[in-house]
Amino acid sequence: MFEAVELLTGSPWIYAVVALSVLLDVFLPVLPSGVLVVTAATAAAAGSTAAAGHGTLAGSTTVASAAGQVSGEAPSLPVLLLCAATASVLGDLVAYRLAWRGGERLDRAIARFRRLVTAQERLGTALSRGGGLLVVIARFAPAGRSVVSLGAGAARRRVREFLPWSALAAVAWAGYSVGLGWFGGQWLGATWVAVAVSVVALFAAGSVAAYVMRRPAPKPA
Repeated sequence: MFEAVELLTGSPWIYAVVALSVLLDVFLPVLPSGVLVVTAATAAAAGSTAAAGHGTLAGSTTVASAAGQVSGEAPSLPVLLLCAATASVLGDLVAYRLAWRGGERLDRAIARFRRLVTAQERLGTALSRGGGLLVVIARFAPAGRSVVSLGAGAARRRVREFLPWSALAAVAWAGYSVGLGWFGGQWLGATWVAVAVSVVALFAAGSVAAYVMRRPAPKPA
């Protein structure tokens, strides 16, 4: 499995795979989109280190060891960030539109899930007050993106209320994930140890976001 990922990070197809994974994980939260972004960013760190003439950890299996076998180049950090952020916004909009058009059947399905109902109510309150920090926080929580995007559509929130916060959430999440992989590769070397540490940090942020989302909304004064 690791060999396949190493080969992928050295291929231009990494951008398409990352974009598709991020796009679809609003419907299938089990997809490892965050792990893919972190791994590709670590490979980008390896490429820049090699270009600068610095060696990777001696005797270690590097994430980008196969980068030269396919295209000769590690992933581009700006392109990776752009792909992840754009796919995130597009996925949110698709889920939002599907929920908007879902009708009574979708409303009944959402009503069966307390988490969806609670998130829908909190999101409606936040957006109506001109704030949407919940959208940004939810992007880091497991399945939080799905809950918020579907909830916004089902509640018939206006797109101009939802889209700017979705874009901010996408940039924040993509920037954080890419940054983790990049700095992990710079500090620990472009190894699977760096990937593992960065992924742990990504999951830690998700745990904090999930905790914030589970907290009861403050009652108005």
